[in-house]
Amino acid sequence: MAEEIQNDTQPSSQQQQTNDIVLPTYIMKPDENEKFYPSQVKQIAQDVLKDELDGKIDERWMEEWVEYNTADDFESLSKDIADKIKTKCKNTLNLPRYKLIVQVTIGQKKDQGVSITSRCL
Repeated sequence: MAEEIQNDTQPSSQQQQTNDIVLPTYIMKPDENEKFYPSQVKQIAQDVLKDELDGKIDERWMEEWVEYNTADDFESLSKDIADKIKTKCKNTLNLPRYKLIVQVTIGQKKDQGVSITSRCL
């Protein structure tokens, strides 16, 4: 009788085994609300540029700024604008599957020579 009690308290190996079917968890395409739409990002970039530069930049101001300021000032301005565009895109759009890269180039509509430096990390 004592042997029967011990057998009843110990679960058998057949009771412990369960076969769970696990489906793949990878997602092949984003949901509709997670898709990248360039038109939305373009609108955000235009809004940020309008807020930052509207009424501040004209040809006379640009020429004065070039005379008295160095390229470091333009670098800081372009970095600030790029950071604002990137944070506004991250906060407004639902893009968990995308890495956002923003490139801002500030130039003058004068002559034809252009030199651009860029850095990607």
